[in-house]
Amino acid sequence: MAEAREHLSRFGLAKLSFIVPEEVKAAVAAEVLELVGAAGVRRDLRFASTGNTLRRMRNVRRDEVVRRSTVIPAIYHSEALLELLTEVAGEAVLPCPYEPEQYVITRLEESGDTHGWHWDDYAFALVWIIECPAVEHGGFVQCVPGTTWNKNDPQIHRAFLDGPTYSASFVPGDLYLMRTDTTLHRVYPITAGIRTIINMGYAATTDLERHISHETMDALWAESAPAAP
Repeated sequence: MAEAREHLSRFGLAKLSFIVPEEVKAAVAAEVLELVGAAGVRRDLRFASTGNTLRRMRNVRRDEVVRRSTVIPAIYHSEALLELLTEVAGEAVLPCPYEPEQYVITRLEESGDTHGWHWDDYAFALVWIIECPAVEHGGFVQCVPGTTWNKNDPQIHRAFLDGPTYSASFVPGDLYLMRTDTTLHRVYPITAGIRTIINMGYAATTDLERHISHETMDALWAESAPAAP
C-alpha cells in the first residue's frame, strides 16, 4: 500500500491489482463482457475542450450497467473498497456525485481505436483491465502528472513540455488507480487485439465543493453516437 501511495503521488497512477480477490475480478469481468456485447455503442468523437483529441471506441453507459448487472454497482459502492482507495490516495475517495461518470465500460476493438489525451472532471478513476492486447499492439496507458485542465484553452502540447510523460502496460486482471483531474492521460491507439475495461470514477472532497460542467462526458456517453468531424 505504501508503494502504491508513492506511485500515485509521483506518477499520477498506481497499480492496485492486489486489492481485489480473484473471484471478484472474475465476477466483474463476466458482467463486463456480457454487457459490452449486448449494449455497447460505437463512438468516434473529438472534443475542443481536450484539444480535439480522438475518442474511438465502443462503450456501455452507466444506466445500461445498472439495468443489466448486479455485481458492478455493488462493488462500486463497497465500503471496503472505498477505504482501501482512500488509504492509497491519502484523502477521502468518494462516490461520484454525477451518476453518468460513476462507471462506464469501454472497448477498443478496431485498429486505430483510442481513448485520446484528456483529463477527467473528477479526481480519481479505478480502472479494471478485462482484456488487453500485447504491448506491441498498443493499448497501454500514457500520462503526464501534475497538469491542469482549462476547458477553454487546454494547451495539451504545452503540458507535454512542462512535465515528463510516463507509460504503463497492463494485463487482464490488473487494476490501477489514477489521479485523473491533474493527470493528462490517454490509451495508446491499438493496432490489433482488444482492450476492454471498466472505469469506476470517484470524487475527492474538493470536487463536492466546486461547480463541474459535464459537456464532454455528456457528449461522449450520449445515447446516439455522431461521427467525428
